[in-house]
Amino acid sequence: MLSLVVLASLTAGTSAVDLYVASDRPAAGNGSQSKPFQNVIQARDAIRAARKSGQLKPDQAVTVHIGPGTYRVETSMEFKAEDSGSAEAPIVYRAAKSGTATISGGIALAPTDFSAVTDPAIRDRLDASVRDQVRVADLTAMFPKGIPAWNKSFRGSPAGPWLYVDAEPMTLARWPNLDAENEGWAEFSKAVDSGLAKPDASDPELRKAHPGSFEFDDPRPARWNLDEGVWLLGFWTHDWSDEVIRIGDYDAAKKVIQLAAPHNYGIMAGTWGGAKRRFFAFNVLEELDAPGEWYLDRPNRRLYYLPQETAQPESIVLATLNQPLVRCDNVEHIQFAGLRFEYGLADGLTLKNTKHVELAGCTIANMSRGGLSVNGIENTIRSCDLYNLGTVGMSVRGGDRKSLTPGNNRLVNNHIHDYGKFQRSYAAGINVQGCGQIVENNLIHDAPHNAILYGGNEHRFERNEIYRVVMETGDSGAFYTGRDWTSQGNVLRHNYIHDLGGGDAKHVNTMGVYLDDCDSGDTIEGNVFVRAGRAIMIGGGRDNRVLNNVVIDCPIGLHFDARGMTWKQWNNPKYAGWNLEQRAEAMDYKNPPWSERYPDLAKIMDDSPQEPLNNVIQRNVFVDCAKQVGSLSKEVMQLLDKVDIADNVAVNSTGAEKGIATTKELKGFTNITGTTEQPATVAIASSGGSGMALQVDARVAKSVPSFEVIPFDKIGLFQDNYRKTLPVQNQSNSNEL
Repeated sequence: MLSLVVLASLTAGTSAVDLYVASDRPAAGNGSQSKPFQNVIQARDAIRAARKSGQLKPDQAVTVHIGPGTYRVETSMEFKAEDSGSAEAPIVYRAAKSGTATISGGIALAPTDFSAVTDPAIRDRLDASVRDQVRVADLTAMFPKGIPAWNKSFRGSPAGPWLYVDAEPMTLARWPNLDAENEGWAEFSKAVDSGLAKPDASDPELRKAHPGSFEFDDPRPARWNLDEGVWLLGFWTHDWSDEVIRIGDYDAAKKVIQLAAPHNYGIMAGTWGGAKRRFFAFNVLEELDAPGEWYLDRPNRRLYYLPQETAQPESIVLATLNQPLVRCDNVEHIQFAGLRFEYGLADGLTLKNTKHVELAGCTIANMSRGGLSVNGIENTIRSCDLYNLGTVGMSVRGGDRKSLTPGNNRLVNNHIHDYGKFQRSYAAGINVQGCGQIVENNLIHDAPHNAILYGGNEHRFERNEIYRVVMETGDSGAFYTGRDWTSQGNVLRHNYIHDLGGGDAKHVNTMGVYLDDCDSGDTIEGNVFVRAGRAIMIGGGRDNRVLNNVVIDCPIGLHFDARGMTWKQWNNPKYAGWNLEQRAEAMDYKNPPWSERYPDLAKIMDDSPQEPLNNVIQRNVFVDCAKQVGSLSKEVMQLLDKVDIADNVAVNSTGAEKGIATTKELKGFTNITGTTEQPATVAIASSGGSGMALQVDARVAKSVPSFEVIPFDKIGLFQDNYRKTLPVQNQSNSNEL
């Protein structure tokens, strides 16, 4: 009751309330500045109680000032409807000094918790060069009930705990090491058994999916203790589908690795399975040989660590909480500002059925799963930093697709990088679903797969900068959406997409914007693509608008095919996801509001539905495309009278005779050729100070008189009250585990 008395005195005659929290003060505080609460939950509960008693009026805003320090949580901090504020009187949880208050789901270890390894059996398994440097910590007291074992197979985050030193994730002992050849991957070229069902097999177990096996021409697995468990993270058939599978057995004589669980697509099966496949082994004690690696003996609760070759670390943390650090459910008008959320085995924060909840200037880092999940309307994530995440950066859903009611969730000015640490594919920096979300001025980089993955309707993606994504996967894009006629009305405008991973260079299967498998109704306008693989890909869809884009130094500028006319899967629900008409019917697409908003879609089944009709490709500039300016399938070439292609330019900047493609009289394209002495330059260049600008040669501009200026200087992060400085781009390795 003491806290309520103080709260009442603070609120008397005022329209706003200030409460205080400090991690280093006694638990008996009352929320005043002289006697602060010890944690955020105490402040939340005091606000709840004061409201119920009437001491806190509905029109009184509350700001909870959270002092520097670490606030460890053993269960999620929950905020419910009763914790809501209002538009006139929001509830704000704010770091007293931005970035100094951390909500943590981890346990701190001290360097003195580690000691030299003395067990002869363990020392014998370590490489002689490091056995005297490896340290071990006994975790029995931290985990009196034991440490969960890993499943035979999983995709995404492994069971915790996970080790972080100086706020960076350490690498589970692995082979090959991160700095080995082939970017740390081992390869194989022959499957013994794909593991796919064999309907005609005499063995009943083979008639269903079963663990596959493959030849691996390297004796390394003979060193490993398979009884303790060795897991392999691999792209077993497709470069867009990773999975972790335990080794079931190893035949050293035949050099065959038998897996312990089946893989959904089999081993070296399917479309891409004929190429070499890759994997690495991890959580292997015998491979604990590189600074920063660690190994967890789960049955005996021993953590082995090879320290990095630096000074004594400032922090050693084990992430242990397997729940979100914060849950907001049916909450309105709450703001979290300047806080850090770190060290957990689940998502950092989850917002469910929320409205007008804002995260501003926060950091979400070092989570085994995603950074943030939002499902609601009118929420804002502003000027936040998200990194070192096991899966997605942010996922957002809201609005109602069937009524085309927008969610109006805003993701603006966020810096998202080094995500997809555990789930290597389809774990995007930003995942957007529902209707009417707004994604503006974000910087996304350093990840194995997508930057932005989206579905649904009427989303707006503007002025985002994306680079060094799709770094270890193929048949994917920085922006990706696919296999849905109804994903209409989405606008990708004024984004800068550059320096993507190479993927399969032969097929150029890295894309800047990837409209996969008949996806329709998108607008791609005023974007800049530089070294972005196959910059723009229309995979058989309709009603897409490709306008006013600039493509520089990409092997293929534009891909446009008619796979609906040639693939047997088209609109066939027997093939996974190919239920295009059924998805449209679920939206009642022949009636308002759909028929009014998307009239071409409403009549699609009576208008040659397999043909990629009504696409518009105008006013685009393609500069120095090495292989093809426009890669159009023969079916598309036969339908050119049904496609609006006009006023596009293909530029050979210096007149190179080899290595630069021309359009060869393709409809709607003009070729411009410069010389070494007078190049036809379209490039990104300094505009003075730290700014950059898109410079377009006068000859090119004259050839496209209707070309609209792209506001290049407005793309990417900007400074505001929550982001005082801008990051410097640096190199990073996204292949750590």
